[in-house]
Amino acid sequence: MPDASLILINANVITLNSNKPKAQAIAVQDGKIIALGSDREIIEHKSENTKIIDCRKLTVVPGLVDCHVHMLDFGFSLQNLDLRNTSSIRALQKKLKEHARKNPEPTWILGGRWDQERFTEKRYPTRWDLDAVVSDRPVFLNRVCGHIAVANTEALRLAGITKNTTVHGGKIDLDETRTLPNGIVRENAMSLIWKTVPKPTTEMIEKACSLACKKAVESGLTGVHWLLSSAEEARTLERMCSKGKLPLRIYLGVPVERLDEVVNLGLLTGFGNEMLKIGFIKILADGSLGARTAAMKKAYSDSHGKRGMMLYTQKQLQQLILKAHSVGLQLGVHAIGDRAVENVIDAYEKTVKKMPRENHRHRIEHCSILNPKLISRMKSLGLVASVQPHFVISDFWTVDRVGIERARWAYPFKSLLKENVTVASGSDCPVEWISPILGIWAAIAREDKPEEILTPEEALRTYTTNAAYASFDENSKGTIEPGKFADFTILSDDPTEILFDKIRDLSVEMVIVDGKAVYSRKQS
Repeated sequence: MPDASLILINANVITLNSNKPKAQAIAVQDGKIIALGSDREIIEHKSENTKIIDCRKLTVVPGLVDCHVHMLDFGFSLQNLDLRNTSSIRALQKKLKEHARKNPEPTWILGGRWDQERFTEKRYPTRWDLDAVVSDRPVFLNRVCGHIAVANTEALRLAGITKNTTVHGGKIDLDETRTLPNGIVRENAMSLIWKTVPKPTTEMIEKACSLACKKAVESGLTGVHWLLSSAEEARTLERMCSKGKLPLRIYLGVPVERLDEVVNLGLLTGFGNEMLKIGFIKILADGSLGARTAAMKKAYSDSHGKRGMMLYTQKQLQQLILKAHSVGLQLGVHAIGDRAVENVIDAYEKTVKKMPRENHRHRIEHCSILNPKLISRMKSLGLVASVQPHFVISDFWTVDRVGIERARWAYPFKSLLKENVTVASGSDCPVEWISPILGIWAAIAREDKPEEILTPEEALRTYTTNAAYASFDENSKGTIEPGKFADFTILSDDPTEILFDKIRDLSVEMVIVDGKAVYSRKQS
């Protein structure tokens, strides 16, 4: 009988393995599970060097994984101006003024996560709203969805944006007289300002990555599907990995702008090691519902004539998908509106027909507005639905935005599962908070469509077994069984047994990655 380096005893172990769904204790050696069973059985693996953790009847589940998170942005958001849940433009101005007072150095003021739907004024903030508070330094504040932002006059000036500035796949809003930009920039137009913002230093990037990782494990995560934004970010993660500074496993979503580099280097999905590896190529096909830039087949119900926007032509989208698919890379395409989802499925369908490839596990990120036909096509192509359950709570305006008929097929998690589409969950943090507990709760407690409510186990699986499948890791993660990684999330109670409304109050007691405790609430 092999000795264990770590033993967990006196636990309520939910394995998600149908052959042995429950256990009381787990034995670990060299970062992998070697046995599970009763306390009496597992204690036989004890040696003089074994560390024993008494779980005190706490619940142990397979390590939770967030399948869609902008970690670097999250890390920076923890340091920048946070306007989440701000109730009015006046309140926004007050927070901006206070932030400027506390940070007087003459640099850019960045941040955001404001939502005009929560404002008493029910309108977007403008350059003049920002100028009234800060006019001597550039200010650039994202909407909560990340697809719209507002800039003050100084930021617009530095970016060279005028009423005549145009950009493909984006829009610069003008004032009512059509003579001046009003500060609102949409989709690709945001990049005009981001190009002007001074690039963060290597030290700043590492600090942001470290902060994000710390918050992630505190939230119960043992892994994330990390959406990259730059080569320097990738280099920073590689350095952190080589120095043993990564507390959780990372599956990279590489921006399509880096596709040629990845292809030319001959890199494939899965290249890397157990802590850091290349995942999918991320393509942004449309915008967001909140910004009314998600591409819809019919006009928005609350905005006459607007149908959102595709960020690529169909030909461009097809070429990008085919290029990545042809060299063996997995794809994850952001598509929120039903028109965008249909276009992405069309491109996937043509690609797979032209170049058949089994087990590609291509993904659609968000796939927010669907219909039965789209779901059936996703199933036939073997696509993974990468969803964000907490959008159900945050997008309280969905019926107003798309109407009752289309809202029926907004975030149809149960319908996807019934069609045997693999549903993997994430947060899209910093759009939403990174907590997988809140995501599980949102998938179970939704009141908008009872027919789409998931069971606690189904919701848990979207962060565990299904998340593992989405990254080709089902043989090493997702369930608790011998031979798999010793990645565990230890919770204060059993999410499959308690009342659904109590799930959001669950606390993360400990997180174990590779057989090592990377977070303990007792020690935090």
